[in-house]
Amino acid sequence: MARRGVHVIVVGNEKGGSGKSTTAFHLAIYLLYEGFKVASLDVDSRQQTMTHYVRNRRDWSRKHGIQIPHATHFHLPLARGDSAKENNRQEFDLFRQAVAEVEHDADFLVIDTPGFDTNLTRLAHSLADTLITPVNDSLIDLNVIAQFDPVTGEPREMSHYSRLVQRARSERLSIDGKTIDWVLVRNRISMLSSRNMRQVQAMLERVATRLGCRVADGIAERVIFRSLFPTGMTVFDPLDQDLLGGVPSMSHMSARQEYRNLVAALHLPTSEIAAAAKPDEAAFIHMMKTDV
Repeated sequence: MARRGVHVIVVGNEKGGSGKSTTAFHLAIYLLYEGFKVASLDVDSRQQTMTHYVRNRRDWSRKHGIQIPHATHFHLPLARGDSAKENNRQEFDLFRQAVAEVEHDADFLVIDTPGFDTNLTRLAHSLADTLITPVNDSLIDLNVIAQFDPVTGEPREMSHYSRLVQRARSERLSIDGKTIDWVLVRNRISMLSSRNMRQVQAMLERVATRLGCRVADGIAERVIFRSLFPTGMTVFDPLDQDLLGGVPSMSHMSARQEYRNLVAALHLPTSEIAAAAKPDEAAFIHMMKTDV
């Protein structure tokens, strides 16, 4: 598939419950509030969590007559014919059409993937400029990245998912000479320091060196995200009780800062995109950053 101007952010992990959809949706809304043009793509046909986020947000804003930003959203279903080859072709065509609709108009395309290997999962990873892999702060969840020696904590065998990513990176390098910036994001971090937390951090650093990727701190374990899902609101929306459907809390503010720190750690090309915008667009982006 030919490269395009839009910067593609893929959120992927072959383990359910790692916070992929919440991360993807919040990143999309954050970038909208920063003044960028954002599209989102959900290739998880089974759960459709990101698509439900989008629908909830649109329904809530329409019901309450509020003006909040919305990304251009696509949801791709799995093909269910008898021929695997024909199914793959249909899925590729749908994927290509969705990307083609936004590749020259959007600044960022955020793709949410399922917690299992599919043709659409592989297509999404092959197109990534930035790949975010949320990993719960648990020794069990590290197994999705690699198998570790129980004594030394050294990675001894890469997982199926890590091999999938490395293949996607090799293919990308051969196509356009660029590589995928892969960031392992510690997610649902405990509020209290513990031996487990320090061990997870050390093991992630070791495997990141082995895989040639980076590690970033993500979001602490917070009830706020579960309470925001039914309305499709995010921690970046205005702190208004009627708008949020509840009283804003310190957890809300802390989560907002954590996401800002995460975006900074991702090294997204926000400055380059803003500089390349037309003068009126650049002024709008500056205004949005000042207001948020």
